[in-house]
Amino acid sequence: MPRKVADVNAGSMADIAFLLLIFFLVTTTIETDSGINRKLPPMDQLDDPPEIKERNIFEVLVNKYNQLLVEENPTQLVDLRELAIEFLDNGAGEGEESCVYCQGAKDPSSSVNPERAVISLKNDRESSYKVYIAVQNELVAAYNDLRNREFLRIYPNLNMTYVEAQNQYDDPRFDVEIKDNLKPRLDSVKQMYPQKLSEAEPSKASRN
Repeated sequence: MPRKVADVNAGSMADIAFLLLIFFLVTTTIETDSGINRKLPPMDQLDDPPEIKERNIFEVLVNKYNQLLVEENPTQLVDLRELAIEFLDNGAGEGEESCVYCQGAKDPSSSVNPERAVISLKNDRESSYKVYIAVQNELVAAYNDLRNREFLRIYPNLNMTYVEAQNQYDDPRFDVEIKDNLKPRLDSVKQMYPQKLSEAEPSKASRN
């Protein structure tokens, strides 16, 4: 007479599976991609965009070997911020293009006014993302250094830099009245040194 096989009690399997699912959901770390935090300006409907003179363009290139070229000259990353500041703060304009607050060398071959100055950044498709981000950070820091200088000069009683004031304005924990007080001051300094950072389409690496 064949032996009867004992039944397996599977009544609690669903509960165990549910507990395991919760365990993995709680303990699993999901990696997220990091990117560049940018607030894009509103799109202006211009039929004929203004022509930008070559002297008002600061060209920065990262090639496929992660080498930095500024105005076609090999440059170290540690020198990029100061070169960008010299370009933005040059103030060589005259008449309507003059810049009364600029403290640069007024080199006639460089930018006439911060409002006209454009930094053009281009990278190769094979260049390192880490290097690209580092270059971005230095260029943004150049704008912030100049804005810090003017913010401290114009609003010394606030005892804070432009970056500190911007952080307070962006912080939801601060009172609305404080934000309303900071906004026109932040806007005025932004107009003095508008961030005109143009990113060109990455070039395709050569197969040679």
